[in-house]
Amino acid sequence: MTPSKGGDFLSLPELDPVYYFNDYINMKINDAVVALGALSHATRLEVFRLLVKAGDSGLSVRTIADQLAVPADGRLSFHLKELLAAGLASSRQEGRFVYYAVNYPAMNDLLRYLTEDCCAGVACGEPLLGCDGGKGI
Repeated sequence: MTPSKGGDFLSLPELDPVYYFNDYINMKINDAVVALGALSHATRLEVFRLLVKAGDSGLSVRTIADQLAVPADGRLSFHLKELLAAGLASSRQEGRFVYYAVNYPAMNDLLRYLTEDCCAGVACGEPLLGCDGGKGI
């Protein structure tokens, strides 16, 4: 605290240390907001669901465009980059083609975050099982 001119200390509001200084909680919230924001567009949600079905091998941009009946243009690239920026997808170059795949650990973390306080901690159904991209682990 800093003393005022009269020698008294200024009265500062008390900070909640859990909210302001717990990077783990804040990071989880921020990650969830970014991921949900990326999925909040119809085209991106369709792309994401298609990539989930494709498994770890992913799909090329042309295949994504064909299966969703959309042009393989800058708009589709923009949506794919939004999923990449949110950490929900990954990309890899193979020759002239770029393939996109779901980041299953990030998807599972988001699902876990959204359901961690389900039913106030009382068992309410089947446990959430993560997806491993078809690895069978």
